[in-house]
Amino acid sequence: MVAEHRTVLLKEAVEALMIDASGFYIDGTFGRGGHTAELLSCLSENAVVWAIDKDPRAISEGRARFQEDGRLKFVHGSFADLTTVLSAEGKVGELSGVLLDLGVSSPQLDEAERGFSFMRDGPLDMRMDTTRGLSAAEWIASADEKDIAQVIKDYGE
Repeated sequence: MVAEHRTVLLKEAVEALMIDASGFYIDGTFGRGGHTAELLSCLSENAVVWAIDKDPRAISEGRARFQEDGRLKFVHGSFADLTTVLSAEGKVGELSGVLLDLGVSSPQLDEAERGFSFMRDGPLDMRMDTTRGLSAAEWIASADEKDIAQVIKDYGE
């Protein structure tokens, strides 16, 4: 049985972020929506929140969970592309705040099919965005020994 994800320092993070109850905020690492839900509960009906995540499953589940809240817009992508996304939407300079909860979320570790789990067998995938790039298994099958050794040296801790 997979435990429900509990957001760490939820109220503290949102309280520190809040500067304008009618503002424009971005949750750049939406995950399963814990921070976004708390943020929305503190904002007025005029506020806007964009939820960004690389994980297409997180976006899909978020759309279902928050389908009734018109203040929320979902963006499938990376917070690293925030400037590009804001420019494309004509929103540069309008942000009130950005929240980034960096790291792997517990659903990604708990679900063996994602390929991150240390406790359960599953395919060797290890991609945050399963719609792009090679899975870890595909990369290992095509990489030479030198490249594999370098990755283990650089990231193996």
